[in-house]
Amino acid sequence: MRLAQLLRAGELTRVHVPTPEEEALRDLVRMREDVKEDRARIRQRIGKFLLRHQIAPKEPLRRWTAKYRLWLGRIPFESASQRLVLQEMLHQMDENEERLKRLEAAIHEEATEGHHAPLIQALQTLRGVAETTATGIVAEVCSFTRFGNAKAFMGYTGLVPREYSSGQSRWQGNITKSGNTHLRRLLVESAWSYRYKPALQGELKKRQQGKSPEIQAISWKAQHRLHRKYTKMLSKGKPSGKAVVAVARELSGFIWSIARELEEKRINR
Repeated sequence: MRLAQLLRAGELTRVHVPTPEEEALRDLVRMREDVKEDRARIRQRIGKFLLRHQIAPKEPLRRWTAKYRLWLGRIPFESASQRLVLQEMLHQMDENEERLKRLEAAIHEEATEGHHAPLIQALQTLRGVAETTATGIVAEVCSFTRFGNAKAFMGYTGLVPREYSSGQSRWQGNITKSGNTHLRRLLVESAWSYRYKPALQGELKKRQQGKSPEIQAISWKAQHRLHRKYTKMLSKGKPSGKAVVAVARELSGFIWSIARELEEKRINR
């Protein structure tokens, strides 16, 4: 009865129920995350194995490059058991890499030909938001139209600070961490790209080719504003981690702006 009364009064907030296609895309993206976590565990296991047996390359090698992988396959062992253990771990890593390639190929197909392909391509105009990240953001949010403004979307990400207000006093604490954990992690990872000065070159320039001037303008504005935000917070003595979280919060606002820009164009057609 209470729920019925709240519904009649307009006090209930409608939630978005993902379609079967959106659920499938989300499963695909999260499976890739699981595979990457497995790869990290395998690499750590190999590193601990080498450390335990005090094995290291004679010349400095960057870890997990082609040369490092070749060196791992040539390590001599007196014990056949130890040689087998390392071979099995390397084989497990190779299988993991093949799984990752298959999943990324499927994500590329969704990003270029799927239902949400236009939005995924548009989000890639932002610095730090490449194909996999853009697909992950769209998969986790599904529909941006349910957020009336950028502030509402920021609250959904859980990147806004907690606030306690009483009378004239106002106190802000750590971020709420409410909402979607996967989305929040993607935004924070992308936000690290705004440590660098604004520039339009390389892969970012390629991703922006053919996109509308309005969307490119939003991307360029984001570079200037977010880099300025990061450097300003550092100049005030804030830790880089907190500065990046603040940048991620504002980045979500620019993502919402691009999504709404596409939505308005679709409606006007």
